[in-house]
Amino acid sequence: MSRRTHRVEDLLRTEISKIILRRIQDPRVQLASVSKVDVSPDLKRAVVQISIIGNDEDREATIEALRHAQGFIRSCLAKSLKRMRTIPELLFEIDRGAEYSQHISDLLEKLHEREHESTRESS
Repeated sequence: MSRRTHRVEDLLRTEISKIILRRIQDPRVQLASVSKVDVSPDLKRAVVQISIIGNDEDREATIEALRHAQGFIRSCLAKSLKRMRTIPELLFEIDRGAEYSQHISDLLEKLHEREHESTRESS
């Protein structure tokens, strides 16, 4: 990936985070944060990974709200990123990385508890 693509990804992540935090009034979006942005090599599309606190129903509602606000977010980006010729099409997805990390952490904790219990029983 080119250096320019990385810069655009970082810039978009920062700006979209600001827009979600300050400009979107939808309560479904309050617990969302941008974790990663992947831009296509031609800079025409950007996949925005969103980390969301809550259950699956909350996550789906948040993604739906962001998809609904996509036009508004792009227009805000166009105003703040005047140097960019075109603003990429935004595709919002749930970032399951935090969820997966929590799952692994829970499994390790259970394993540790079982190990601790077995050492107590053998003593």
